[in-house]
Parts: sequence; C-alpha cells; structure tokens
Amino acid sequence: MKQLFNPEDIERKVLLILKILNENSESQGARVIARKMKERGVHLSERTVRYHLKLMDEKGMTRLVGRRDGRIITEAGLDEINDARVRDKISLSNSRIDTLSFKTTFDVRKRRGLVPVNISFFQKEQFKRALAVMKPVFRKKIAVSDYVAVASAGQYLGDVMVPDDKVGLATICSIIFNGVFLKHGIPIDSKFGGILQVRNGNPLRFVELINYSGSSLDPSEIFIRGKMTSVKEVASTGSGKILANFREIPSLSRTLAEEIVKDFDNAGISGAITIGQVGTPVCQADVDMNKVGMILMGGLNPVAAAYEEGFDIDNKAMSTIMEFEELFAFEKVQGVPF
Repeated sequence: MKQLFNPEDIERKVLLILKILNENSESQGARVIARKMKERGVHLSERTVRYHLKLMDEKGMTRLVGRRDGRIITEAGLDEINDARVRDKISLSNSRIDTLSFKTTFDVRKRRGLVPVNISFFQKEQFKRALAVMKPVFRKKIAVSDYVAVASAGQYLGDVMVPDDKVGLATICSIIFNGVFLKHGIPIDSKFGGILQVRNGNPLRFVELINYSGSSLDPSEIFIRGKMTSVKEVASTGSGKILANFREIPSLSRTLAEEIVKDFDNAGISGAITIGQVGTPVCQADVDMNKVGMILMGGLNPVAAAYEEGFDIDNKAMSTIMEFEELFAFEKVQGVPF
C-alpha cells in the first residue's frame, strides 16, 4: 500500500522553509515562501506552506510576527537546520550555484540584466576605514569587478535587507561567468573554491581547496573566517594568497569562451584569471579529458583583505541577484550616504 505521508519528504520541505526564513532578515509570509520554494524545484501551494508554518510555530521553530502570516525563524529553528542530516547539506553550494546561474540574465555587450552578488555586512562605524583597506584591492583588480552597491540599515541589496547598525556591500560573484556561459550554450562545471598562491602577480598553484559537491557553505566564507588569505599583501607586493574558483568547460567551447571573456573585460568585469589548454592542469589542478580548466577570481577578495585587518564582517556569499544598472564603480562609494 502506498504511503500517503512520507516523513522524510515532509522533513525536507520543513528544512527548506527554515532555510528560506534564515536567508532573510525580515519576516516572510506563506506566499513569498511558496514562490522561493518553487524557484528551488519544490512546488507547494500557499495554503500548504501555511499549514507547515502553523505546525512549526507549535514546535517553536518559527514565530508569527505582524498582522499577517509573516514568520521569522527562532533559535530552535536554527538548531534544526544545524542538526539536519548530512546528506541534505551536501552539495548545497552546487545547488546555489545552479540556481543563481539560471537567474543571471546579464548581457555582456549591452551591460544590463541581473547579476549574482555576494553581500557583506560591516559595522557602520567601521565601514569608512574598511573602504580604505579594500580600495587598493579593487584598484589592482583582485576582484571579479569593481562594480559594487552599498545600502544602509533597513535598505535592500537585491532581496536582502541590511540589519540594524550595519552597512551592506554587494560585490559581483564569479557565478556571473556560469550564468553568461550558460546563456551562450557553454556548460560549465564548478569544481572547487580555493586559495590560490600568487607570485609576482602571476598565479602559481592552489594551496587549499574545498569541493563544491561536498560543502554546505561557500568555500570563500570558510577561508575568510580561517584568515587563510593574504589579499592585502598581494595588492601591495604582487605575492601572497587570494580567493579563487576552479571551473571546467568543454574543449570545443574554448574559443567562444575566450571571446566572451574579452567582452567581460570591456564591460569592467575582469574576474577570469586564466583559461588553460585541453586536458592540461592549471595551477597544478588536474583537468578532465576533453575539458579546459578555468580559474576565476573570488568576488570576496576585497572583503577578505578587510577581514585580515580585523574588521567585523558578516559575509553572505552567493547571496542574491541585482540589476547591473544598480551597481557603480567602487571609487564612487565615498560619495554614497550611509
């Protein structure tokens, strides 16, 4: 006899609802949650989501706020996410990459459309000093792009609201290459995020790496928290360790990929460090047969430099999407009120 209610299936849906609530600093209603679940391939009606939320309220994992059905996650809900089965966490990074790649609509030549961004929250009183640290990193192009966005507490960067007493900084994520390549018919395989050793301005080798397929967090966040970078040193001397990402593309697409990278450069997005030869290791990273290795700059490198200097920063890598036209050159940030 067919089981009408699958406990594991229900648990997965509950965990997804909790993760959606956790990704947003303000309350979320059943309608918004249902839409965000649909974006991740889970189709539930608004009524069914509301039913799950009521059960989660009773278990203390969520709490109703406001007059409508807006909920926020509680400490018990956070504990539930942390205690979730390992298999539900594995490949979470890959899943996020695929989602943001699909949402990316950026037209490289027209320089408009949606682009994926990382969001970093700075203490308001520290932000101006942190800008001074990040400035040479952007100037030396140790980032995907120098296009950024800034928002104050209560304002939004994409669909992410900046918390109280914070300033939010959006930086373009290397997933922009995944999205644009995908739109041009080039499949791109995201292998790992790592620490790339640089010597005299040239990429040398990966000294640390974390496979996306086995991680629930973006590798960049882990490396930054562990203070494993020396981005500030690279900006000043040309040698040190930076955040970078490794991708593979089919060998037949190499020429087209190089043309797209040139268009990226013309658009002010210079995050492609190098494209290798067919089946040849790149920076000592092995490449599959009939594939070409590609190294992309980590979008959070400027933020990593600030973290190296002891600034208190909360990073949300691979966070959301924004219209490219809402971004502006980093050098203009000083004139933005926050």
